Amino acid sequence: MAVEPTPLHIDVVSDVVCPWCYIGKRRLEAAIARVPDIAVDIAWQPFFLNPWIPREGIDRRTYLETKFGSVARYQAIAERVVAAAAAEGLVYAPDKMRRQPNTLDCHRLILWSRNATDPGRMKQRLMELYFAEGGDLTDPETLIQAAIDCGMDGELVRRLLASDADVARIESEARSAQEAGINGVPCFIISARLVITGAQSPEYLASAITNAAAQSADAGA
Repeated sequence: MAVEPTPLHIDVVSDVVCPWCYIGKRRLEAAIARVPDIAVDIAWQPFFLNPWIPREGIDRRTYLETKFGSVARYQAIAERVVAAAAAEGLVYAPDKMRRQPNTLDCHRLILWSRNATDPGRMKQRLMELYFAEGGDLTDPETLIQAAIDCGMDGELVRRLLASDADVARIESEARSAQEAGINGVPCFIISARLVITGAQSPEYLASAITNAAAQSADAGA
């Protein structure tokens, strides 16, 4: 009886309000589709792109003025992101975004979804809510509905969000990523040995996955 190969493990360190993480997730999925013979296991790891944002979030305009100096200065960046997202079949609608959230609760949702659904699906829904629909990720009801949409128990999520469940864990994991030297996301860590930063092309990522799988096979030979 043939033994199934151990899936290649990929840690993806990212944040749900990072537009290049949004694009990078889609590119990673395209890369995996290019190498169908390589089984992969993806773990979505937390990162706080804006750790200074308070738990209740802030007005989007205030955020842009604080981070970029002015809304106008951000618009030039936004145009490039809109085009890059569209090229991947994604919608990035900066004019719909009204509130900049703290993403601690989003990362808690992604963690909890491991027990009920696909964390990648949960992460995708949160990103789509924010980037494409302008959803308020500081609103518990928005998060609860997102969880329900992804097959989670809404009442359980409501109780968990109202508690401090896994707050310390998420904060510790995000801090560990920074202490490990990760200061740019998305960051893909393939088989615990190959680190790729940035929303690289599907071709580049597919090549990296292929090389990492070959190295793992050689190590296990």
